[in-house]
Amino acid sequence: MQTIVKSYRGLSVLMDLNWDRALYMCTMIFALCAGAFLGSIH
Repeated sequence: MQTIVKSYRGLSVLMDLNWDRALYMCTMIFALCAGAFLGSIH
């Protein structure tokens, strides 16, 4: 049980550290898709 709690805590810390990077990547992908969509309209 203690091992499960420690690994869950480690995963939580890892997600906290990388959350801003994941958000940044999602924003970049959305911006590229929006740009491609707007470019295809013209």
